[in-house]
Amino acid sequence: MSTYVMSDIHGCYEEYRKMLDKIRFSKEDILYILGDILDRGPHPIKIMQDLMKRSNVVCLAGNHEAMALECLPFLLSEADCERIYRRNSPVIESLINWQMNGSLTTTDEFHRLNPAKRLEVVQFISEFELFRELSVNGKKYVLVHAGLGGFRPEKELWEYPMDALVWERTDYDEPYYPDKYVITGHTPTKLIPSNPRPGYIYQGNRHIAVDCGAGFGGRLSCICLETMEEFYVECKKKKKWFFF
Repeated sequence: MSTYVMSDIHGCYEEYRKMLDKIRFSKEDILYILGDILDRGPHPIKIMQDLMKRSNVVCLAGNHEAMALECLPFLLSEADCERIYRRNSPVIESLINWQMNGSLTTTDEFHRLNPAKRLEVVQFISEFELFRELSVNGKKYVLVHAGLGGFRPEKELWEYPMDALVWERTDYDEPYYPDKYVITGHTPTKLIPSNPRPGYIYQGNRHIAVDCGAGFGGRLSCICLETMEEFYVECKKKKKWFFF
């Protein structure tokens, strides 16, 4: 049995399936995905439907899932512009914010589902965890999408608000725990100044950052916690880098 971690797949279904083949993912293994499965790439809902069939994959919520859950319940039925603008401004603002962050591929695929399938997808995403603690080979890990905003070592993980876990970025120059490693996505490793290998998995100060920019034409990465072996799948299209 092997324990794998990846993050920020961002709709890159082909690369996701190539990664599963590359690590020879089996029913005896377990995979943790640290959020941002949705948006940007061509097939985010297709990835979700694949994950829904897998009992040995644990999905954590990222900021893109948080944005989706603000909007997808409204889109469970066909929505038209008139009905959108009859809604209150917070709903409109959420839809606009999500669209600015790459929701088009998600909403396009979502609308092609029948109502029952749409409901299944929303229910699946709503059950994503915000964090997970685990121990592998005697090492302790905290898994979270973005970081631990407002970090204090004595603070319990359940005490952090959602935004601190899915939006606020990790300070990779600051070790958080003396006896735990924090594994995160959200911040592309190309943008971590202290990373000696920009665009590849970063390890330092008891941090492990695994978002290697798949959503921007970089790489989809995965790490095995038993061996610390790193795996990469190159993505096809090169896109401008953003910070969301």
